[in-house]
Amino acid sequence: MSMALAGDVIAAGQDASCHILRFRLQGPDEKSGSSTPSKAGGAQKGPRKRKAPSPSEKGESDTRSEAGEVAVETLCSVQTDFSPDALQKAVRVSADHSLLATGGADGFLRVWEFPSMKKVLEFKAHDGEIEDIALGPENKVVTAGRDFQCCVWQRDQLVLRLRWDENMPGVPDKTYRYQACRFGTVPDQAEALRLYTVQVPHKRGRRPPPCYLTKWDGKSFLPLLTQPCGGEVISCLSVSDSGTFLGLGTVTGSVAIHVAFSLQRLYYVKEAHGIVVTDVAFLPESRRGRELLAENEAALLSVAVDSRCKLHLLPPRRSFPVWLLLLLCTGLVVATILLLQLAFPGFL
Repeated sequence: MSMALAGDVIAAGQDASCHILRFRLQGPDEKSGSSTPSKAGGAQKGPRKRKAPSPSEKGESDTRSEAGEVAVETLCSVQTDFSPDALQKAVRVSADHSLLATGGADGFLRVWEFPSMKKVLEFKAHDGEIEDIALGPENKVVTAGRDFQCCVWQRDQLVLRLRWDENMPGVPDKTYRYQACRFGTVPDQAEALRLYTVQVPHKRGRRPPPCYLTKWDGKSFLPLLTQPCGGEVISCLSVSDSGTFLGLGTVTGSVAIHVAFSLQRLYYVKEAHGIVVTDVAFLPESRRGRELLAENEAALLSVAVDSRCKLHLLPPRRSFPVWLLLLLCTGLVVATILLLQLAFPGFL
């Protein structure tokens, strides 16, 4: 139900427990052995004559996979939720990979040393289920719950409760709940930080109201911008490494990419999956990631309950040179003056 990655270690939630797994990529040679022992009788001399394969052998050769595999080792497993219908719904690893935060159906936030899973903090954060967790700087944690609250914590002390609708008087109280929260950097501003939250309708009617995206200052937690993001209920949120793009998945299987600065939608595929999108993740913006991107601005992976993983490419946006825009504006002004001079000879 939930997963976080830290290097080669995975924290995966299954029902009431969090499983800590270490994975290793295995190449084809490691799988089948690096060499094949020769027959008894010493080394063969001269080129080896290969026997022509039979039709059955040829068919096996055509379908044999030469791809690598992932070897997974279980390190430990701990119980992270203690409600009657226990379910770990959210898990997040700190930036330095030293801490792991979990939340679930019992409303408790638990923080663990990672990957040893020694508990360091536990407290009741929400009256209902915890939907999402975001770990920020200075040991601040943001939690989104089904109790209509999105809270900022300093260890187990409540710093403040976010109010995305305080500048939107047309939205009745408790008609929306927080579904997701993520921190993101700001391009070309090393010290700046943003928090992004998703608000979804608490109840669905015949005419479903829109969901909303809100951008916050990541240090003062003041709301900066709120925009509607469609009538489909948002199920997951992701932020690109550079903080330029936001990725969204919906319960009806659709996928969208928004620009973080204005929250404007740039890319949308209706029902890319047949059912709920459980997570979306941008391709890392490392050197290898940029090589894979080719000419595209971003690449988003989406996974869903239909057991499919799909790749979404954001093509480069058409840019308009500033010098050309200034030249056109200047030409427009000159043409306007000339027309006025012709229409009114004494204008100048």
